[in-house]
Amino acid sequence: GASVTDIVVLVVAADDGVMPQTIEAIDHAKAAKVPIIVAINKMDKAGADPSRVKNELMAHEIVVEDFGGDVISVQISAKQKQNIDGLLEAILTVAEMAELKANPDRYALGTVLEAKLDKNEGPKATLLVQNGSLREGDYLVVGTGYGKVRMTNEFKKVLQVATPSTPVSVIGLAEVPLAGDRFMAFPSEAEAREIAMKRKQIKEAKEKNKTSAASLDDLFNKAKEGLTQNINIIIKADSTGSAEAVKGSLEKLSSDNIKINIVRATSGAITESDVLLASASKAIIYGFNVRPDAKTRAKAEEEKVEIRLHRIIYALIEEIQAAMKGMLAPTMVERVTGQAEVRRLFKVSKLGTICGCMIVDGFIKNASQIRVLRDGIIVHEGKIASLQREKDSVKEVKRGFECGILLENFNDVKEGDIIEGYEMVEEKSN
Repeated sequence: GASVTDIVVLVVAADDGVMPQTIEAIDHAKAAKVPIIVAINKMDKAGADPSRVKNELMAHEIVVEDFGGDVISVQISAKQKQNIDGLLEAILTVAEMAELKANPDRYALGTVLEAKLDKNEGPKATLLVQNGSLREGDYLVVGTGYGKVRMTNEFKKVLQVATPSTPVSVIGLAEVPLAGDRFMAFPSEAEAREIAMKRKQIKEAKEKNKTSAASLDDLFNKAKEGLTQNINIIIKADSTGSAEAVKGSLEKLSSDNIKINIVRATSGAITESDVLLASASKAIIYGFNVRPDAKTRAKAEEEKVEIRLHRIIYALIEEIQAAMKGMLAPTMVERVTGQAEVRRLFKVSKLGTICGCMIVDGFIKNASQIRVLRDGIIVHEGKIASLQREKDSVKEVKRGFECGILLENFNDVKEGDIIEGYEMVEEKSN
């Protein structure tokens, strides 16, 4: 979303100040290198304090013009419609300075914002026209597919023409595109088919040669060659204090050859949003006492984003120091075998708490090393004491099956917890 935006209007409530979602929006705007206008909203409320908002934004390197920076800030009230004209003027000023122009008299091109397979209408995509005009009946190449356009606006009203900066919903495509795919309009089906075929060939070639967004091995190899470089890191930890401690320790490691840049350091589980930010900013994600779920791991693999996980801060620092010196040794890394979601709990007086689980990813083995995750944060590490299917003890249970799990020396399990199985394997650097 941020990468297809020309100007970001960062809306901050004058009474609440900078919130976690504000920081996330700032991170994405910075990664996309998009100009920012700050709209300080709710100025009609009694607790409004715009100076506090501006001070808090400075901590995230957003310095408004009042404080000597180059970011325009406008104080508004959306509810009372106060100074909306001032905000529009600010947008026009930034647009003029950045020379944001488009030609409506050419065939359209732009970006897919989102897409899905609709059970009634087939492949359906929301597009943003960024240049030219899209007309009803144009042949559209979207991603690696093509089709004849039928389009509607956000009110489901059929449109004949969509000019630059217009978002439209289109049907009639041959396949579901991906968010971020580029589209172009053509006058004939033959041209559209030919371009779609070429795009498909290019995509297949890229997939074969696709490399990581960034990896510790890249750092290791470049350090061996004595190359100067920046390395971007996203830190997720079990608490804000831990995140800040890890951030402070890593920032001190920067040297003449390697500059460590912390893109984000926050508390909470590793999410798909972190993976997308890592992909956009070519960063490595470091998790400290937190875990990604199966969906996030799959997204990381798809985006070729490296996620490295640690429990001890010194181990994390030593790993990066070794890579910076070009001395990355073979390491024991964990391989997640599967995850089980706790659906029901059964208290058994002589045994403890038996967890009624559904295997949601991979497989779980008896006597496996496990960790218990609650909202993506580790609450226990240990082993499985007993694994059962119905009333029988089994060695392994695979995805899609239910089972009973008894953990060694741990009964404080809650419904909704994830039991994650893993094994340690040796990984050698190139």
